[in-house]
Amino acid sequence: MYKNILVPVLIDEVHDTQASYLVARALADEGAKFAVLHVMETIPSFVATQLPDDVLAKSRHEAEKALKESAAALPGASTHLESGHAGRFIVDYANEHEIDCIIMASHRPGIEDYFLGSTAARVVRHAQCAVHVIR
Repeated sequence: MYKNILVPVLIDEVHDTQASYLVARALADEGAKFAVLHVMETIPSFVATQLPDDVLAKSRHEAEKALKESAAALPGASTHLESGHAGRFIVDYANEHEIDCIIMASHRPGIEDYFLGSTAARVVRHAQCAVHVIR
């Protein structure tokens, strides 16, 4: 069905990315390309100036390692670790790289979503390609 699939993931012990990878494989045409993306929220400059340089570098290195380990479950996937606002970055990345499908997990909605929104909700509203949200 799809030839260029983006799978945004969260890297932590709580979120299971395997369901997203299974759906990506199921919806992929033969020879499809997969991109696994993790967006790190930007640390405000007034906080970053108070942190030792090696703390930020170590954090990024650990995130890169975890992302590659996670993406190994999706053979041939390229990995991308970026910084910024996750919802905006995912949509922009999809537009710039001609993504035809975004597959992402979402938490179960609660009252906070009515006021704050969520990354998945933003992507669904603004993406110009198909978006499959997994719960």
